[in-house]
Amino acid sequence: MERVAIGRAIVRDPKVFLMDEPLSNLDAKLEEALRTELKSLQVNLGAKFLYVTHDQVEAMTMGDRIGVLREGEIIQIGTPHEVYHSPKDTYVASFIGTPPMNIFDALIQGSRVTIVEELFEFDLEPNTIDRVKGLSGEIKVGIRSENIPIHVEKGITAKVYGVENMGMERIVTLRVGDCLFKSTVDPSLNIEVDSEVQFRFDQDRIHFFHRDSGENLFFS
Repeated sequence: MERVAIGRAIVRDPKVFLMDEPLSNLDAKLEEALRTELKSLQVNLGAKFLYVTHDQVEAMTMGDRIGVLREGEIIQIGTPHEVYHSPKDTYVASFIGTPPMNIFDALIQGSRVTIVEELFEFDLEPNTIDRVKGLSGEIKVGIRSENIPIHVEKGITAKVYGVENMGMERIVTLRVGDCLFKSTVDPSLNIEVDSEVQFRFDQDRIHFFHRDSGENLFFS
């Protein structure tokens, strides 16, 4: 039915295609095939597609530009790369990405960041200190799971709370005190639940958000 509807639209030679979740009722295999067909069709026709979806995979793989809405209001517009790597606020950061960005309540004092007192603290590196421009006080810190390497030297100790085998990667849930967060690692790493590992943050990939509004403090 989806192919028929698209075919009917094509013969009218429209300037813009408006699509409202056209793949929402399909099984996973057919959905993947039609995503490829639709993207190829858009390129071959050279037409504009306005595509509405709640599926971020569709948005990230098919869109040249993405608009993220919340309660009917556009929060951010950008390329998939921009929206993923430079989210405007914690809503976008936690909506885009699987798993979503890890977001922590944190305290910055000088060059020291505290998430769980005495257990989950680290010093900012010189480049990060320059980037945050003297930021201090209570904030939110965000980082993607792939930017938290584990089995590192002189890292922070965490207990492995869960392991999800995803084929090409493993998503490891770590726990420090009552704080749970996720790290995406190579599937060849031997990791067992309840074991202890050392981890760190790739500080070039840390985001800093306003404690209350959730706005990215260094959004550009």
